[in-house]
Amino acid sequence: MQCYTELTPATAVTHSTTLQFIPGQGTNLVVAKSSLLQIFRTKVISAELDTSPNGGHRTRHAARYESRLANDDDGLEASFLGGDSLAQKTDRANNTKLVLVAEIPLAGTVTGLARIKTPNARHGCESLLVAFKDARLSLVEWDAERHALATVSIHYYEQDELQGSPWAAPLSHYVNLLAADPGSRCAALKFGARNLAILPFRQADEDIDMDDWDEELDGPRPAKDLSSAVINGASNIEDTPYSPSFVLRLSNLDPSLLHPVHLAFLHEYREPTFGILASTVGASNSLGRKDHFTYMVFTLDLQQKASTTILSVGGLPQDLFRVVPLPAPVGGALLVGSNELIHIDQSGKPNGVAVNPMTKQSTSFNLVDQSDLNLRLEDCVIDVLTADLGELLVILNDGRMALVTFRIDGRTVSGLDLKMLPAASGGTVIQGRVSTLSRLGRNSMFAGCEEGDSLVFGWSKRLSQGGRRKGRGKEEMDVEEEEEVEDGEDEVDDDDLYGEEPAARQQPVSAMSSLMSGDLHIRIHDRLLSLAPIQAMTYGQPVVLPSTEEERNSAGVRSDLQLVCAVGRDKSASLATLNLAIQPKVIGRFDFPEARGFWTVCAKKPIPKSLQGDKGGNSLSNDYDTLGQYDKFMIVAKVDLDGYEKSDVYALTAAGFETLGGTEFDPAAGITIEAGTMGKGSRIVQILKSEVRSYDGDFGLSQIVPMLDEDTGAEPRAISASIADPYLLIIRDDSSAFIGKIDSSNELEELGKEDQILATGKWLTGCLYTDTAAVFAEEVEKGAKPAQSILLFLLSATGALYIYRLPDLSKPLYVAEGLSYIPPGLSADYAARKGTAKEAVAEILVADLGDTTHKSPHLILRHANDDLTLYQPFRVQMGSGLEFSKTLFFQKLPNMAFAKSPEEADQDDATHQPRSLSMRRCNNVGGYSTVFLPGASPSFILKSSKSIPRVLPLQGSGVIAMSPFHTEGCEHGFIYADSHNIARVTQLPGDWSFAETGLAIKKIPVGDDIAAVAYHPPTQSYVLGCNTLEPFELPKDDDYHKEWARENIAFKPTVDRGVLKLVSPITWTVVDTVQMEPCETVLCAETLNLEVSESTNERKQLIAVGTALIKGEDLPTRGHIYVYEIADVIPQPGRPETSKKLKLVAKEDIPRGAVTALSEVGTQGLMLVAQGQKCMVRGLKEDGSLLPVAFMDMNCYVTAAKELPGTGLCVMADAFKGVWFTGYTEEPYKMMLFGKSSTKLEVLNADFLPDGKELFIVASDADGHIHILQFDPEHPKSLQGHLLLHRTTFNTGAHHATKSLLLPASTPSDHTTNNPPSNGTPTATAATAAQRPHVLLLASPTGALAALRPLPEAAYRRLASLTAQLLTSLPHAAGLNPRGHRLPGADCAAAGVEAGIGRSIVDGAVLARFGELGMARRVELAGRAGYAAVGEVRAELEGVLGWAGLGYF
Repeated sequence: MQCYTELTPATAVTHSTTLQFIPGQGTNLVVAKSSLLQIFRTKVISAELDTSPNGGHRTRHAARYESRLANDDDGLEASFLGGDSLAQKTDRANNTKLVLVAEIPLAGTVTGLARIKTPNARHGCESLLVAFKDARLSLVEWDAERHALATVSIHYYEQDELQGSPWAAPLSHYVNLLAADPGSRCAALKFGARNLAILPFRQADEDIDMDDWDEELDGPRPAKDLSSAVINGASNIEDTPYSPSFVLRLSNLDPSLLHPVHLAFLHEYREPTFGILASTVGASNSLGRKDHFTYMVFTLDLQQKASTTILSVGGLPQDLFRVVPLPAPVGGALLVGSNELIHIDQSGKPNGVAVNPMTKQSTSFNLVDQSDLNLRLEDCVIDVLTADLGELLVILNDGRMALVTFRIDGRTVSGLDLKMLPAASGGTVIQGRVSTLSRLGRNSMFAGCEEGDSLVFGWSKRLSQGGRRKGRGKEEMDVEEEEEVEDGEDEVDDDDLYGEEPAARQQPVSAMSSLMSGDLHIRIHDRLLSLAPIQAMTYGQPVVLPSTEEERNSAGVRSDLQLVCAVGRDKSASLATLNLAIQPKVIGRFDFPEARGFWTVCAKKPIPKSLQGDKGGNSLSNDYDTLGQYDKFMIVAKVDLDGYEKSDVYALTAAGFETLGGTEFDPAAGITIEAGTMGKGSRIVQILKSEVRSYDGDFGLSQIVPMLDEDTGAEPRAISASIADPYLLIIRDDSSAFIGKIDSSNELEELGKEDQILATGKWLTGCLYTDTAAVFAEEVEKGAKPAQSILLFLLSATGALYIYRLPDLSKPLYVAEGLSYIPPGLSADYAARKGTAKEAVAEILVADLGDTTHKSPHLILRHANDDLTLYQPFRVQMGSGLEFSKTLFFQKLPNMAFAKSPEEADQDDATHQPRSLSMRRCNNVGGYSTVFLPGASPSFILKSSKSIPRVLPLQGSGVIAMSPFHTEGCEHGFIYADSHNIARVTQLPGDWSFAETGLAIKKIPVGDDIAAVAYHPPTQSYVLGCNTLEPFELPKDDDYHKEWARENIAFKPTVDRGVLKLVSPITWTVVDTVQMEPCETVLCAETLNLEVSESTNERKQLIAVGTALIKGEDLPTRGHIYVYEIADVIPQPGRPETSKKLKLVAKEDIPRGAVTALSEVGTQGLMLVAQGQKCMVRGLKEDGSLLPVAFMDMNCYVTAAKELPGTGLCVMADAFKGVWFTGYTEEPYKMMLFGKSSTKLEVLNADFLPDGKELFIVASDADGHIHILQFDPEHPKSLQGHLLLHRTTFNTGAHHATKSLLLPASTPSDHTTNNPPSNGTPTATAATAAQRPHVLLLASPTGALAALRPLPEAAYRRLASLTAQLLTSLPHAAGLNPRGHRLPGADCAAAGVEAGIGRSIVDGAVLARFGELGMARRVELAGRAGYAAVGEVRAELEGVLGWAGLGYF
């Protein structure tokens, strides 16, 4: 069988909400990415300090505008306007950033999120209600003690008896909708055709707990009668935050609610009240239906499980699709349609506006005409911009923004206006359709996208020019004051006695007029990277300009291949190149065979004040003691060819570095173990094996401290060291620790070890950590700032972790005995059973991981095999007076990156192995606070503010020395020496993303929807098949429809028009463009090895393109096949990459049907073409025509046609009629049908997966299932093979595998030859196909990449058993069932003849959680699953998880 593993998480944001979820963090943003839940908090940073790509020149212009505003007369005037103008200024100067708090994978597909406030919630925070497909709800809270989600309750509504009529469609066919009451009194889930589940939440008794109870007047407050809280004998009020839920049939609420469209709970009602949009008949344009929608408002009585109709408005347009509830002062609801907006207030009075000319034809409803806007409101999102002023923000499906403002007379809405935001005001900063909009703060919002990067954007209001400024400024100040008064007082009378209420209510009118003059300015604050949807993918070779310095420098640090995906839609469309490892930007490379260690230092000169105006002084944050100056010296540990150990010092210059002479630095003193600066940068400290040397800033020797034990006279040797100014830790070879401190006179002296354990204990490893974020701080009084401290972390020989707060060495601050058991959560009182297995920990390091926005400490364990375990410290019950050890916990973070075993090439050179290399803490490498792991599998541990820590390997061979390297020629870079004796000065490439998905990703904007991408190996170019929208005009020359020529409409529909783009990967720019005919859409593009001459049988790699010509439903669809050659031309001056051009070789007109799929077929250079309802084999003739030689009749629409290279075996997928397995022969030419699947299968994609001598067909259907089929004519039920055998079905959830790529898996022998497996030519592939394993790479619209790998029988049995054990051993978020999630749905039809014998695909997502367990549990489960040791499990998981076998990327 097979193993399915998700390689990258989903990146398409489907849902979001904001709530106070985690104590002490203010407002949290919860983002759902189909099956991944991410919890963020917000952090406001100054725009000047924001070094992310968003904080570019625009913020600098804003700052310049601010300084001008502050110094002119108008600015002086504005300074008297009170808080509002101040808020404008601060908002424009600050950016709201997202910081990830937790990331929770879910075994289900999220369909809704809602914020719930319950009276007895933990820590007084709010709860989160999550809706899952098909009809499930989970109520979750944040458990601060475990630093994880806690499931409060689970609610299932999937029972058959709830479905009503027996002919009702399955649940998965309906859109389910979650809505919550703004007062958190209940939530509603609309599921199925017309079912409404109501989940009531308990509230404190309102009659007793109301604020107007006065004990002096009303007597003593009555005690609560808890007996009244018992419902159905269930429990009392403290037990559950919810009451039993109940299901209502919508048709019982009102007989007209037969076809519900949307519902939402409304504001300002004492009881839970919702508005619902519905109809008695389904919407239909073709049947001439018009204005048959009804909007009704119901109030729920949760005790009686009944409802009351408050109002009903009929005759509404049938294109309405959403109800948007509006808070006061506007109130009521806004109904959103494709062509109009209609507001219905609390009395049922409608006000509407038409936004395009189609409204007149589609409805007779009375609307204000704004049809000149020509807007399309389908898929738009709307949220409140300013509630007090009644302003709404509309984001259209193309990303443009509009402002909706209401005209309010007294307490009634008299109309609404729509105004587009101009591009100059940031109205086009969003690139495409937004799926969810959430308010983050007073002036910022989060826009979640499924088709591009999700954004955090903020807005500010600029003062308009001219004489109206004073008056309007005064009015705005009044609005601010009114708001503050309302916030400050609990009681607000409905009728204001002093008559100011009407004036306040009229404020929105003036506010509207000011905003309509373009005063709103929007800009992007932050973004979440997205790879969704993946439209197409291929692979190619990384390319640099030949014969350049870049080509010479990048040798050895480039991957063999790179994965190239077409991601995003419309304006967000991009090419994304993906690599597994970081490919550094090499500034310089040179041979350095004797280097064994690098340390760059920046020290103060002995004479102060001579070092003031350093050029780069202001450009950095204060990560460095010397105010961000460039590194000045580099100490290098060396072992020469004779094995002689020494150290040298080099001076760093802008051009490079040179040997520093004439100093008191002694190279012959021995090899350096560690080096750094102490004494606030005034001393350079060099730790040697036998002594510590201290130098001043010019390397004048100031002190030597020998490694001498005065009691015994022994001279232990230093093996590792850690520096945190003013302290120094050295671990010596007799397992003792030396702790030194540099005093105010810059003299280094050893601290006395008052603690007996510290003096006599055996210490394996340790480190110092400067606690800048006060995570390990002692509790302080409220309002006081915790002191920054330096902590000492030590790992004892028994595997216990000791923490001391320096300089106090009298007793440990914290002792955790269980660290070497690698538990999921580490605390001071963690205890394991006797005899429990331990894991060897070679090194511990506490370091800050993060970026310029946010960094936090992590405890990193390096094991003997270079695997890494990461722990995140967190504090609980702060302020409760508990001692420190009871409040500090460490939580294990997921990390399934396996270290490579040391390469055999390094084993023969004994000089590379004498020292154990320590992990290097790097404060700023390319903006990241990171840790580098040297050795056989060199890796960076990277974390951005919006991701969890990821371990990314460094491209190339093993690393034996590394240091950060910050000079004028290489800012925030690093220098390293590899095992091939080459040293490189490098930087992290600036335009790549690393930590978000755990891959090195570069996105190149294209701006047009990409339907296909093909790589052309001979020219190393990419061809993109793009489609752009343009207005559709009816054909003027049609003989049957003369009236089409007289058509004259301004608001035209849009259709796709294809464009071919030739992209050079040297600069990633478009070098040639070919436009298709009007209404012609590119559907597929492939690189095919075709025979171009019948006489010489010459073959060429050509680009074949299939298109569809669609001119409306009145005319038949036609298609074209184009064959292009990429020809060499004379390049443009200064642009050598423009030396290529697309040249048309052949064009074939297909009179019936579109060309939907292309593939090579056979061994003679022919092509397989899916055209309409036929699949044809065609050959390229010399006259430019494509001659058909064989065909196969198909059913409806071919979605995929693929051949197993060089074999003639083909698989064709039909969008409605299943999978066809065929064979093609060349003597004579013919296609034969071998077998078919079930004809009820809706197949989006199909591909082959060879496994030794067996061949499987993998088909993915429209519901997200992967079906494994096999051709077996000897099986009795297969009717001699006419029916394909169905082996198993696996549910991928939302990650529909719409694209696939069959790749050969690399084997250990490939590493020795350094050749990537060839998958290009049929001959090479056919020769190795039998013995080489394969991996099927799957891509989905959610942006997730997955791999399907065949497993040997023995491995399958062990891994299936291990999966079953893990399912019962691990906690599952939100109470979901991972096993049930992977089972096919109840409505999933059989894909073929059942022959599965109860087998299923192994779920790699469960296997990947094996590392979450502690060592004892891992040993236990490994034994139960049939493994001899945990090492065997690791070896097997290394072969099936992650990118195993795909190392050539």
